[in-house]
Amino acid sequence: MITVLGASGFIGSHLVKRLRALGLEHWAPARNETLARKNLGDVIYCIGLTSDFRSRPFDAAESHVCKLLEVLRNCEFDSLLYLSSTRLYGTHLQEGKEQCVLQCNPSQRDDLYNISKALGEALCLALDGRGRVVRLSNVYGADVASDNFLPSIIRDALAGKVITLNTTTDSAKDYIGLDDVIDNLIKIATSGQQNLYNLASGTNTSNRQIMDKICLLTGCRMQVAPDAVTMIYPIINIARMRGEFGLQPGQLLDNLERLVETFRRQRRPD
Repeated sequence: MITVLGASGFIGSHLVKRLRALGLEHWAPARNETLARKNLGDVIYCIGLTSDFRSRPFDAAESHVCKLLEVLRNCEFDSLLYLSSTRLYGTHLQEGKEQCVLQCNPSQRDDLYNISKALGEALCLALDGRGRVVRLSNVYGADVASDNFLPSIIRDALAGKVITLNTTTDSAKDYIGLDDVIDNLIKIATSGQQNLYNLASGTNTSNRQIMDKICLLTGCRMQVAPDAVTMIYPIINIARMRGEFGLQPGQLLDNLERLVETFRRQRRPD
């Protein structure tokens, strides 16, 4: 059995739909449902915060660490897969490999996310073979309500707004599609042989590449904020996922037209 914790979130809810479609035994407990004294089988821990962690630091620590500790201390399970982030590699590396030494600075407000995720990873990796960690890059899909970068600029473009970038056009990072993520999370949770995986596309896409295509698709206009900073994240190494699971991820630019059309159909009036 697979237990999905955080099933009301973006990834968790789609994971439950996929498990149901595959006919796999699963359980998606509600947020406050009692977990103790139940065998949870293979757990996929999807609980977490992303774009709003800066304004909700205590909630970030609660979801990334405290709730996890509660599960580890009080529940029976065969394995636990913890969803972490390639954000932990920062911007100082040329390539993000699972073996890289991570750097965190508690005095930097933005590092709260990395520190809490790193502690969650450490707790899972201390489980002597039962704990696994997957570092996800930027997951995109039909998350029309998200405040993350890509959904926000697509919504603004469709609303006819001038898009203002707070990072420069040469800023770049890795994006991976939701379908690639969901299918491979199930594989890792049920048969993963390693304790740590990068799940990403293996290719960076720049703001310029994204905006050129979105402007073409929507007719929107773009400007760059005067104080925009350059954020170029490392190329994420996905050799481990390719070798064990044959990962062949789609690329954002190839899927962007379909994504924009999905947002167009689901767009709600402001």
